[in-house]
Amino acid sequence: MTRHLRRTLVVTAVSALAGLGLTAAPATAATAGPHTPAGQIPSLRELPEPPDPVKARELLADLVVADEDDVPGYSRSKFPHWITQYGTCDTREVVLQRDGQDVVQDDQCRSISGTWYSEYDGKTAASASGIDIDHVVPLKEAWRSGASQWTTPERRAFANDLVHSQLIAVSAGSNRAKGDKDPGNWKPPLQSYWCTYSRAWISVKANYQLTANPAEAAALSQMLDTCGT
Repeated sequence: MTRHLRRTLVVTAVSALAGLGLTAAPATAATAGPHTPAGQIPSLRELPEPPDPVKARELLADLVVADEDDVPGYSRSKFPHWITQYGTCDTREVVLQRDGQDVVQDDQCRSISGTWYSEYDGKTAASASGIDIDHVVPLKEAWRSGASQWTTPERRAFANDLVHSQLIAVSAGSNRAKGDKDPGNWKPPLQSYWCTYSRAWISVKANYQLTANPAEAAALSQMLDTCGT
């Protein structure tokens, strides 16, 4: 990915967040100001819609398909998250609020009640402690398919991307079963979600110009077949 394109993606993400009333704050900075009242929480609902199946196939065809090296030096700390988005709300709390039902937050923006349905495995949790925020394209997968060449601010933007279909609240069990696996090695247990998952994965890889290995690309194509007509 060229530096110009990466910078364009970061600026685009920041601009889109601003349009939603959010700000992408530095990972080490605490945003001043009181907790945002419930009526002012951005009205985001569920995973941002990925491209339709036809467009997803076009994007998949344009991905660079190459074997991925296990590039040394990976650490989750090189993808700073969760950053403050507004008030006292970090990225995790924004996604919990967005993806949950009847979510109540305390004055520190912590989700203290609500229910969350996990699209990966169909499980419902009545406590935020049972929910993980999944990076659809895992951080280590991004690292070995191109992100090792990015700057820390670029990796921070990727790890906290609320604009593209990159973050979703799912059961802790399904997230941990997935780990850093790509679709060639792991798919959501619910086959009914394969269409959305593959479209989301392809969209993120295309937006950030990350590569795909041959088994991953083949699995994504097969998952798109479940989209129907």
